[in-house]
Amino acid sequence: MNSLSPEQLATLRRGESIPDLDLSGADLTDQDLYQVSLMGANLSETNAAGITLTNSDLTGANLSGANLAKADLRGVDFTGANLQGANLSGAFLNRSNLEGTNLTDANLEGTNFQVARYDRHTQWSEDFNYKSSGAVGPRAQLLGAYLNGANLRGADLANANMLGAYLSGADFSNADLSNVSLSGADLRRAYFTGAILRNARLNRAQLQNVDFRAADLTGAEFENIEGISGSDFSKVQGLTDAARSSLLGQPAKDLNTWNPFTRKTTRDSLMG
Repeated sequence: MNSLSPEQLATLRRGESIPDLDLSGADLTDQDLYQVSLMGANLSETNAAGITLTNSDLTGANLSGANLAKADLRGVDFTGANLQGANLSGAFLNRSNLEGTNLTDANLEGTNFQVARYDRHTQWSEDFNYKSSGAVGPRAQLLGAYLNGANLRGADLANANMLGAYLSGADFSNADLSNVSLSGADLRRAYFTGAILRNARLNRAQLQNVDFRAADLTGAEFENIEGISGSDFSKVQGLTDAARSSLLGQPAKDLNTWNPFTRKTTRDSLMG
């Protein structure tokens, strides 16, 4: 059975990955491997129940058939990792990155996915309702979700339903929010710099101090918004004349408010 030597453990804890590290079949039960680098490691069939891997890098790692029951996997980067057939029952994957991850045939009973990121390349276990799991990705059902301050830069959220969500201070820079529903959402101080908001619905949303610079707003809806003071629309794309006129019809005190970050008034950003 493979195991970690003290020297290897020290190396991993320095954030250095070990090429071709093979821990297949190892017993890592309840080990504390906080913030280690296991990029590309072979952890197949590993018994790692209760392990702590918080904020670790497991990009491209092989964890097929691994026992990760009740493991602390918060903030782990599983990009492109293989978790096929793994036991993740009761594990915590909050804020982990599951983009391109293979989770087919995995045991996901009681797994916590709050604000875990997935994309269109993530493979899920059959019949698992990932859209309502609390994870964030295409077609996610996040009605009324509390995501204040979430880092969602570059996330794929196309067709997601975020109706009435709490997104104050969240960072959506360069994210794909095509066809997303943000109606009634709290978007105060959110960042949409360079984001794709094609056909997004922002009706009745709170938009104070939002950074929309260089965002694609083609077909976006802004009806009955709940405030626009301090928002910056500089260099946006696709904003129709009708939508621009509607936004410029907001109260003068809102339009004349400076964005504290960009130091530009909402009126100037819409007129420029």
